[in-house]
Formats: sequence, C-alpha cells, structure tokens
Amino acid sequence: MGANLGPEASFYLGAVFCEANAMNLTGRIDTKRLKYRREVSARQPAARPRAAWWLLPLTLAGFVGVWTLVVHWGGYPPFILPGPDRVVARFWEMASDGSLWRHGAVTLAEVSAGLTLGLVMAVTLGYLLAKSWVVEQILSPLVVASQAIPIVALAPLLVIWFGPGTLSKVLVCALVVFFPVLINTIVGLRSVEPNLVDLMRSLQASRWQIFTKLELPAALPVLLGGLKVGATLSVIGAVVGEFTGADQGLGFLVNQSRGLYDTAQMFVAFGALATIALTLYGIALVLERRLLQWR
Repeated sequence: MGANLGPEASFYLGAVFCEANAMNLTGRIDTKRLKYRREVSARQPAARPRAAWWLLPLTLAGFVGVWTLVVHWGGYPPFILPGPDRVVARFWEMASDGSLWRHGAVTLAEVSAGLTLGLVMAVTLGYLLAKSWVVEQILSPLVVASQAIPIVALAPLLVIWFGPGTLSKVLVCALVVFFPVLINTIVGLRSVEPNLVDLMRSLQASRWQIFTKLELPAALPVLLGGLKVGATLSVIGAVVGEFTGADQGLGFLVNQSRGLYDTAQMFVAFGALATIALTLYGIALVLERRLLQWR
C-alpha cells in the first residue's frame, strides 16, 4: 500500500512518524525527570519550621520573673544574689562611665586573636596529621598527652614566660580552641572518598586543586562545626588567662567583683561574656549557612 504513495505523501507520513516518536521520547524524558525530582524531594529532609520571634523574649521574661521571685522569697542580701533591678542599675552605671566597654573591648580583642591563631594552627597541623602517616605517628601522642594538662594549670606558666600582657591571654585562648578544631579537621579531611582523590589525580589536578576543589568542600561541614565549638571555648580561654594575671578585661572584672563582694558587677560581666560568645557563635552559623548552600 505504501508503494502506491507518491513521494510527497511518503515524506509527509515519515514526518508524522518522526514527530510521534519525538513526542513519545519527550514524554518519557519528562516522566523520568518528574520521577527523579520526586526521589530527590523524598531524600531531602523536611524544612525546619521557623522559630517564633516571641520565644526568646518570653524565655527571658520567664527567667527574670523566676529570678525576682527567688530573691524576694529567699530574702538574700545583694552581695549573695542581687535582684534584676540592681544588676540593670549596675549595668547602666558601668556603661555610663565607660568601664564596661573598655574591659569588654580588651577581652574581645584577646578572644578574636586567640580564636584566629588557634584555627590557623589547628587546620595546618590537622592537614599534616590527616595526610602524613609519619607526622601522625610522631605528633599525635604529644598532642593527646598535652590535653591531660588543665589549661588552668598551664595559664600561670604562660604568664611567667610571656608576661601578664595580651600575648599570654591570646595563647591561652588559642590552646583552648586548638584541640577541638584539630580533631574536626582530621575527621573532615579523612571523610573524603579515596576514589574521588584518584579521579582528581587522573585528571592531572594539582595538590592545591585537589585541596580547594575536593578536600576543603568535603571537610567544610565538620570544620565549621569545630569553629562553632571553638568560638565559645575561646571566651573561656580569655577569662582563664585574665584570672591568672591581668589588670583589665571582663575576667579581671569578675575577679575584682569577687574580692569586693560586688555580685551585681559580676553578673554584668557574665552577661557581657555571654554576649561575646553568642555573637561569635552567630557569626559561625552565618558562615555555615553561606558556605554550605550547596548541601
């Protein structure tokens, strides 16, 4: 029957046949795409509900209310447990004369420098330990053994060696931050699949390209987790260093308040330290969300 068709009719039938096959193929592709999207959506975790804005003020109000009731019913003197009103009044007094900002700036500078130094040392040594078996065998026992020495016992020795200035406080912060970030760096770098490293090498990638394109992105989630831990621990390191020997800083204020029985001033210093820690932790969270958008 097709033999009796003219060339124009045969060409038309062929075009219709090709169009039908193309439509069938497109439909199959669209079906596969839809199926793939459904599988990906099923594998992705459910979106976390947004935290209500009123939870934090409500929590703070509840905490202040319980605090006030405890002070009122317990009848505690101000040098034992001051009320929120006394703490707020002491805060305004210290903020007005500039003492709070002056001591807070000193502690913030020590924390920032110590955190930066600790991160650089931990990431550098962590890379060497993760990539070199010889370096790991030599340095791992020393690093682990060093953690058996409490930082409270080591801080006076650093003050003797480096003086009571800022340097000794920065070193204390760096040592507190060092070990958690070091462990996270090693774990993150060793989590990279060896097959991916072999693939990069087969593509003639340099050592730097393997690190920046493969190892660093793969280890970044664990590294940022270590950064969040280190950001809070660095504040503790600064306070320990200032306890040992200092004439300025929030740790000095706490130590001074203890001697003067000025508990309200001590609470103000505690609040400033908590604010610094929360700010650094928030910065780490923002970095994590920005750098891990691909996840």
